[in-house]
Amino acid sequence: MTEFVRLPDLALRGHGGTVAAASDESFAERESLIRPGRPEFRPHTFGAKGQVYDGWETRRRREQGHDWAIVRLGMPGIVRGVIVDTAWFTGNYPPHASVDACAVDGYPSVAELHDAAWTEIVPRSELTGDAEHHFRVLDERRYTHVRLNIHPDGGVARLRVHGEVVPDLAVWEGMTIDLAALENGGLVTACSNEFYSAPNNVLAPGRARHQADGWETARRRDDGNDWLIVRLACPGTIQVAELDTANLLYNAPAAATLTGMDDRVDPDAWFGLLPRTRLQPDTQHRFRLRERREATHVRLDIHPDGGLARLRLHGLGAGP
Repeated sequence: MTEFVRLPDLALRGHGGTVAAASDESFAERESLIRPGRPEFRPHTFGAKGQVYDGWETRRRREQGHDWAIVRLGMPGIVRGVIVDTAWFTGNYPPHASVDACAVDGYPSVAELHDAAWTEIVPRSELTGDAEHHFRVLDERRYTHVRLNIHPDGGVARLRVHGEVVPDLAVWEGMTIDLAALENGGLVTACSNEFYSAPNNVLAPGRARHQADGWETARRRDDGNDWLIVRLACPGTIQVAELDTANLLYNAPAAATLTGMDDRVDPDAWFGLLPRTRLQPDTQHRFRLRERREATHVRLDIHPDGGLARLRLHGLGAGP
């Protein structure tokens, strides 16, 4: 597995991404490109336009050119890798694809995006049918949009754009924000166990839709406990912690602990934020914290194991 897949998908619909425009979507809608989860296929599900695919599919081109789709990243950032997934497309996949990116802040129109300065981040590359194609990106610039080009036409099930979130937090200056949120630049940097689901899920936008939309560990058979470490979006003082066990009815942790650390001072000096506190299943817990020390990282310990839907750490970011 390519290492960049451990980073957040900047384009995911659940992370605020959207497909702003496409050259064509005659057979299957463009919005499918950024849906969460694996593509599905049900044989012999024919509609008025043919077999119904869980992906984006264009008509057969009878003229020069190629098809394309523009995606606004829900979380702008540095792209570290792209996945072009042709799952279930076997006789109708594009033989080649490339990916461009641009940085246009604000809320540009499609016309403005067409006129933007685009940079190729994945050169024209060969594709095969019903396969995930992983492309590493070495560009260090921050981007807000990507454009998938397929040559000349065909179907793509999913487009994944993994990278490091680089938000513009200026709009929140002087205000309380979620210092742990993925969309603000928070990231899980270490985790004891991720058997059932990825730890970065706990920092995703919105409330969890189901059990897999959070972090869940295997059952422990020892005397230890599970944990994860969050690098905050920026150094700050946490005022309220929210631990949400939504959808976790029989696998929520019995208790949780939060500790903080400021790696600008001492990367080994952890201090208490929330003492071991009992949790309830399927409940949105909110705790006001008394500690007013700035932190750059927070460690969540769950006792002994189980799952957490969301972790929110509301507070004030430190000044420059």
